[in-house]
Amino acid sequence: MDFKRMPCGLSLAVFLVWATFHPHTSGQPCLCSALRPAGLQVNCSSLNLAHLPHLPPDTTELHVRDNRLTSVSPGLFDRLAVLRRVSLSGNPFHCDCRIQYLRNWLLKNKAVVSAAPTCASPSSVARTAVADLADDHFASCGAAGCAHGTYSAVMGGMLCCLIALLLWSLKLAKRTTFTLEICERHSGLEADCLRSLKPRHRRRLRTARTEVTAQSAEDPEEPLIPAELLPQVLDALHTKHSIKIKAN
Repeated sequence: MDFKRMPCGLSLAVFLVWATFHPHTSGQPCLCSALRPAGLQVNCSSLNLAHLPHLPPDTTELHVRDNRLTSVSPGLFDRLAVLRRVSLSGNPFHCDCRIQYLRNWLLKNKAVVSAAPTCASPSSVARTAVADLADDHFASCGAAGCAHGTYSAVMGGMLCCLIALLLWSLKLAKRTTFTLEICERHSGLEADCLRSLKPRHRRRLRTARTEVTAQSAEDPEEPLIPAELLPQVLDALHTKHSIKIKAN
C-alpha cells in the first residue's frame, strides 16, 4: 500500500469539518489520505453528493464517482494546481450551458481523467461523453451571455440617468425663486402653511398677534409694519428664503 491515512495540515482539517456539515452530503465526509512522497487523495465517491465540496488546494487525486453531480462550478478545478488524477464517472451530468466549463477543462486535461464522464440529459446528447460535445452544442450559450450583458448595460445606463436627473432636480430646487403676490384684499389673510410648527414659535406668534391687535384697536390707521422697515423685511425674505413679495 503506497499511502497511509493521516492528518494533512490545516487545509485538511477545514475540509473535513466543512464536508461533514455540508447539507448536500449524505452525512459522511469525504475520505482524505496522504500520498507518498507528497500529495493528498480526496475520495468523495458514492456519497450522494449533488455539489462538489470545497477542496484542499493540495489535492492530487480526486474521486467523485457515483454521485448526483449535474455540473461542475466554473473555476473549481483551476484552483487545484497539483491535481494529477480525476474520476467523475457515474454522475448524471446535465449537458446544457453550465457544463461548458467542465467540457473545456476535460479537453485540456485528458491525461488526468481516469474515466470519461458522460451526459445523462438532455435526451439529444444522452450517453455522449462530455468531452465529445461539439462547439455547436454551446452556440446558444454565447448569445444568452451577450443578451444578459446587454440587459445589464441598459439597466446600468438607466440607473445613471435617474441619478443624474435627481441631482439636477436638487440643484434646480436650490436655485428656484418663489414670488408671492399679495393683493390689498388679502392683506389680512393668514397662511397657516407658513407658520412654524415649533411650539415656542407658535407661542411667540400668539403673543405678537395679541400686541398688534391691541395697538390696532388704539390706532386703526397705524400700519402693522413701519414703512421704513418694509424694504429690509422684503430683502431678508428674498436673500434667505428666495421669496419675492409684490404688493398690488
